[in-house]
Amino acid sequence: MTTKKNKKRTRPSIGKSRSRITVGFIALGCPKNMVDSERMLAQIAQAGFIINQNTDNADVVVINTCGFIAPAKAEAIDAIRHAIEQKQKGRVRKIVVAGCLPQRLGKKLLSEAGQIDAIVGLEHRDHIADIIKNTLLADAPAYFLTPTYKSLCDDRVRLRITPPHYAYLRISEGCSRNCSFCTIPSIRGKARSKPASLILAEAQELVASGAVELNIIAQDITTYGRDLKTKYALPGLLGELAKIPRLGWIRLLYLYPTGINEQLIEMVARCDKIVNYFDIPIQHVNPQILKAMRRPHSKDRICTLIERLRTRLPDCVLRTTLIIGFPGETDARFDELLDFIKWARFDHLGCFTFYPEQGTPAAKFPRQIPNKVKQMRREKLMLTQQQICFEKNKTRIGSSLTCLIDKTEKGGVAKGRFFGQAPEIDPVCIIKECSADPGTFIGAKVTGTRNYDLLCEQI
Repeated sequence: MTTKKNKKRTRPSIGKSRSRITVGFIALGCPKNMVDSERMLAQIAQAGFIINQNTDNADVVVINTCGFIAPAKAEAIDAIRHAIEQKQKGRVRKIVVAGCLPQRLGKKLLSEAGQIDAIVGLEHRDHIADIIKNTLLADAPAYFLTPTYKSLCDDRVRLRITPPHYAYLRISEGCSRNCSFCTIPSIRGKARSKPASLILAEAQELVASGAVELNIIAQDITTYGRDLKTKYALPGLLGELAKIPRLGWIRLLYLYPTGINEQLIEMVARCDKIVNYFDIPIQHVNPQILKAMRRPHSKDRICTLIERLRTRLPDCVLRTTLIIGFPGETDARFDELLDFIKWARFDHLGCFTFYPEQGTPAAKFPRQIPNKVKQMRREKLMLTQQQICFEKNKTRIGSSLTCLIDKTEKGGVAKGRFFGQAPEIDPVCIIKECSADPGTFIGAKVTGTRNYDLLCEQI
């Protein structure tokens, strides 16, 4: 099993005898996709297959794909074509492609990359073991596709890809927003909230398996409970999660700005286990662009929210995501966004150029921006954000932090995170002469900076 960050491409021995079927697994995409991959891996293991770390030499290669935007699709197609090369060399027998890209493209995926043996949509995630068995016996490609994804999956029993001490906890599936640039509703369906009892059972299972940090995920966690007709469902759920023994940190990811209410802010302020970290994708602030994006917030509302968060939680860390080069983004509208970033001074910021995704309204909008202009604007904005991050890091020198150790390296150096650093997407703390094991909380003093990372010493 490999992820997009650690695929192994070693040369296998040819003609190796196998008494049991081996399955190589490639997990691509976001944490929500990762949860699906972990669930499929558990089923594959429970079915008696051997999970092979070497995906270049396996009876079956399963590729769980993302298909959200063009780069994710390109990454998935590259992985599929590489598997096809190994199949042509006789190193791989069958190729199974699952996840968002099959859900989006369906049978058209074969025209993008031929010689796939099974195409598996999201609705069939929990049948992956049987699909592998059937594929091994079949001579022709098989399709396991349901046009509209409506299921609400039980994510318990997972073979986790993440380190044992942190995990992703999905509380809902799909999205009912109508952002003009987004393919998610057409792929994952409308928002569907899990019952709180199921979420709590999964959280308890994850903590029992060693997780001390749970990262709460969904397409938009602020809409949790609306379809269940439950008022203030998210704060209530968080209060119940905080009661789980041995759970240290609860982190909130993907908070839609208009969904952050006083009840949620107060819950974060009152509960020590919920870290003061807010991931709020705003996308843009210019009113004309926001209207075209079908985003209901405004720049004034975002400014008020940021001021409210920093007043109520002075040490809070804010992360956002932006789209650069949306149709109709003039130089003046981009400059407005840039000025806002200078004012807001986000701790972390992700920035994507606009991709005209097929099937979305924005793909047909007039006044599309040339790619060269998009890239120039993105570079300018990220250089501005880099200066902000470096300045913020310097203000932390001399301060003391509680860090969760993620990994240890040679020479007693460890990499960890304080509450303001989410796993896999944010910078880290580099801790010298650290004696703690991964999964341990330690005290650390910030002694310096290295680019975006903080240099620390264990207290």
